[in-house]
Amino acid sequence: MTVSLEQVDAALATVQDPEIHRPITELGMVKSRSVEPDGVVRVAVYLTISGCPMRDTITDRVRKAVGAIAGVSTVHVELDVMSDEQRKALRASLVGHEERDVPFNRPGSTTRVYAVASGKGGVGKSSVTANLAVAMARDGLRVGLVDADVYGHSIPRMLGASGVPTMVEGMIMPPEAHGVAVISMLPFKPGGVSQPVAFRGPMLHRALQQFLSDVWWGDLDVLLLDLPPGTGDIAISTAQLLPKAELLVVTTPQPAAAEVAIRAGMLGKQTGQRVAGVVENMSAVPCPHCGEPMDLFGSGGGTLVAQTLAAELGYDVEVVSRIPFDVRLREGGDTGQPLTLTAPDAPAAMVLNELAGRLSHRPRGLVGMSLGLSPVGR
Repeated sequence: MTVSLEQVDAALATVQDPEIHRPITELGMVKSRSVEPDGVVRVAVYLTISGCPMRDTITDRVRKAVGAIAGVSTVHVELDVMSDEQRKALRASLVGHEERDVPFNRPGSTTRVYAVASGKGGVGKSSVTANLAVAMARDGLRVGLVDADVYGHSIPRMLGASGVPTMVEGMIMPPEAHGVAVISMLPFKPGGVSQPVAFRGPMLHRALQQFLSDVWWGDLDVLLLDLPPGTGDIAISTAQLLPKAELLVVTTPQPAAAEVAIRAGMLGKQTGQRVAGVVENMSAVPCPHCGEPMDLFGSGGGTLVAQTLAAELGYDVEVVSRIPFDVRLREGGDTGQPLTLTAPDAPAAMVLNELAGRLSHRPRGLVGMSLGLSPVGR
């Protein structure tokens, strides 16, 4: 059976770059292809950089796609590296402009953006964020996660994100973990996890700006930001850089934690950000002996935050989720295996999965979106 170049081209068009998530044929990554009479197909592929960490993945995808063609006996893949001019052309085709803006602010952007906030540390904000991201990705959504806690970054460990970003003409290709694109300060620190980040306010703002504008996020359905606790520089910069981002306030049931969480939500009154809801983490758990609920960390905190914010902000603020205490939620964060992935039927995971579905399928308004209409003279 004769194999045609048209068949090879059609197969290559199904091969997506693992970082950019577009067909390699559209990205100019196919250098050449040829078919020999005995069914041997040779494909030469351009890598974006010489040390591309996804070279093996790209090679395997090409072999699998072309090898599935009837009549193909062997697939030989040769790798080359793009020239500077080719990388510039690639960047222009992806970004389409020289100025680096925040893509989520562009008219027509349909990405839902949630900034996960808390008043204080230790309430499980990062655990909630990581599990929500994985749950959304498992639901088939394209999800990005910004570890905006520049000083206390913990998302890479919680997601097991050990990959290093790839740099292409000033664009940062974020690594993925469990289907979630992740960017954090960790891979940019030569000293590793133990090296402190000694940034003042302007440098924090610039770091967050680079995470949003220099990273190639592609077409995301949802972008999550794990904010540092409190109402400091990063919280304010997030409001400036992502004015349409909604706040998801995390607290524990303890009244002392709830009082502090209220301040995180109240920041929205000054920045114009809407509070999407309140998450009460470490909520009551059934006693393993009698089945009665045990309030290990107090009770009523989520309701207190929601009611106070509703009264102050002038619109309904709900407790969108009460996540029961589960030690496996902490264990999953330590091992890089989120609970929503390893034990989706666990009570805490089920609540997180429900919240992920609720947030990812919320209707969006039309404010700031182009409707493709133009006025007609009369």
